[in-house]
Amino acid sequence: MKRNYLFLFLIATVLLACNTKKKLEVPTYTLEQFYKNKSVSGGSFSSDNSKLLVSSNETGIYNLFELPVDGSPAKQLTNSTKESYFAIGYLPNSDKVLFSADQGGNENNHIYMRSENGKIHDITPFKNCKAGFYAWARDQKSLFYQCNKRNPRYMDLYQLQLNDLLAGNYENAKLIYENNEGLGIEAKSKNNRYLALTKSITTNNNEMYLYDLKRKRKIHISKHDGDVKFSPQFFSLDHKYLYYTSNESSDFVYLCKYHIPTGKSELVYKTAWDVWYAYQTYNEKYRVIGINEDGRTKVKVFDLKTNTEVKFPEIKGASIKSVGISKDEKRVRLVAGTSVSPSNIYVFDIGDNKAKQITNNLNPEINPENLVEAQVIRYPSFDGLEIPAIYYQPKIASKDHKVPAILFMHGGPGGQSRVGYSSLLQFVVNHGYAVLAVNNRGSSGYGKAFFAMDDRKHGDVDLKDCIWAKKFLKSTGVIDENKIGITGGSYGGYLTMAALTFAPEEFEVGVNIFGVTNWLRTLKSIPPYWESFRKALYAEMGDPNTIDSVALYNKSPLFFAAQVKKPLMVLQGANDVRVLQVESDEIVAAVRKNGVPVEYVVFDDEGHGFRKKENEIEGYGKMLNFLDQYLKKEVQSN
Repeated sequence: MKRNYLFLFLIATVLLACNTKKKLEVPTYTLEQFYKNKSVSGGSFSSDNSKLLVSSNETGIYNLFELPVDGSPAKQLTNSTKESYFAIGYLPNSDKVLFSADQGGNENNHIYMRSENGKIHDITPFKNCKAGFYAWARDQKSLFYQCNKRNPRYMDLYQLQLNDLLAGNYENAKLIYENNEGLGIEAKSKNNRYLALTKSITTNNNEMYLYDLKRKRKIHISKHDGDVKFSPQFFSLDHKYLYYTSNESSDFVYLCKYHIPTGKSELVYKTAWDVWYAYQTYNEKYRVIGINEDGRTKVKVFDLKTNTEVKFPEIKGASIKSVGISKDEKRVRLVAGTSVSPSNIYVFDIGDNKAKQITNNLNPEINPENLVEAQVIRYPSFDGLEIPAIYYQPKIASKDHKVPAILFMHGGPGGQSRVGYSSLLQFVVNHGYAVLAVNNRGSSGYGKAFFAMDDRKHGDVDLKDCIWAKKFLKSTGVIDENKIGITGGSYGGYLTMAALTFAPEEFEVGVNIFGVTNWLRTLKSIPPYWESFRKALYAEMGDPNTIDSVALYNKSPLFFAAQVKKPLMVLQGANDVRVLQVESDEIVAAVRKNGVPVEYVVFDDEGHGFRKKENEIEGYGKMLNFLDQYLKKEVQSN
């Protein structure tokens, strides 16, 4: 991973040269203005291709909306004020829709149907269970879903006939695959005969199986040496091939196909980055491939008859995030965006030269020219390893007007910070803070070897990557090196606490958002439906029920909280099932004994992450005040 670092010096030199001019005057926006932006997800076509079903948080919480493809005003379908509703899709030849929702962030999602009259039905009304939509049958006379109602640890596969769904006979769902081994059910053939299953060994190694539902036989089809990841994507329409991604004999992931009659595999598509996903359209006219290219999603669509790449209309200044193609393979839904504007949805027919934009998710009060484009940079860490990161530099920053900086750490372990729009990051940058989103070793997207570099070394080598990021920030010439803080959510929250605990002089403040502080408790209390992933997680982090508990104790900030010297802020959801509130309660109590400033904000109606705008506004508003007071050393109104 080592490279010539001359270009790093040149980047720093150019940044320095560009920032010797006097301070720019840039309008600042309130947090409320940033959260007037809309976040829209989903985008399933109706049967006649005239509209899309999406989830939007424009009401302050996610609700269902219909977007006419002709650009007419959106129609709001649900009016939830308590729980977020996430769109699944339309029922066949119907305006009835399916969506998913949990209860207060507890992650026990159920599947719901909304009728044309607005009435909502829970089609998986099973107590204390988790359910997830899987697929419609090819003939569209039934649907498949996964649920752990039989055993809380395992997700089984069920089939519910459309007639029973419409009649309310949800208990008639048939158990198709009883999952007693904790396998991942990753793909199903169109004739409902085959399943593609996976078994996690470690987070960097798994096995893949073909299960014949007709013969009740499981075939191991991924026999290999060393660490290899296999991810089934889809079965061909003729049921002869299973398409899957793998990094066997490669640092990066590529697309293959397995010939079921002969058991032979062959390469389909490979590039210099990870192939993230692949699928084929309803009648296999097109193949869509998503590539994780240096923190950005690159999408390619191929015409399978001519084996040529399909060219889409250009959307100026934006990169394509995702592609959806209608059942008749004529109409396309694109999601595209930039780092200075939320992603929008575009629609066009294949062959068109121009796409129609049907959402405008940036608050018109905000001028995107006043926001900051993300820069992908790299810097050398303590051992010379090249660390990728996403850098946001305030427009007001210059050699003569140095600004404070925040390291932003992603979740995981194994997540990735990517180029894209974030209201939180743009808000912080707009208020005068540089932000460096670090993809420390152990992050995904940069190859198999890079991903495994933090195994059993958490809170050590990945923390050193954070510390060495300060050198890059200093090299820009516009950062006040005495005003560098750190923040992050989930695993990023852990790294924040590890920094304040195990390197107490390196960062001036820390903001821990839903972060792990006691690995012994977290690894013992993971949700039961994570059973299939439990052993893989233990292989990477350590097993709290063995001698590994010593190492886990030693990397848990809670037990060394007396070493924290710098101001700390903690945000926590009361319904979090991954990082229990008791963890944050305990770290806050322990650090307060040190006599350093500690602010603690608990949200009674959130789980592991924010779903409600009002909570984001409250939490992140308090976060900015905290940073202004303890990092910028001044109190400002947001």
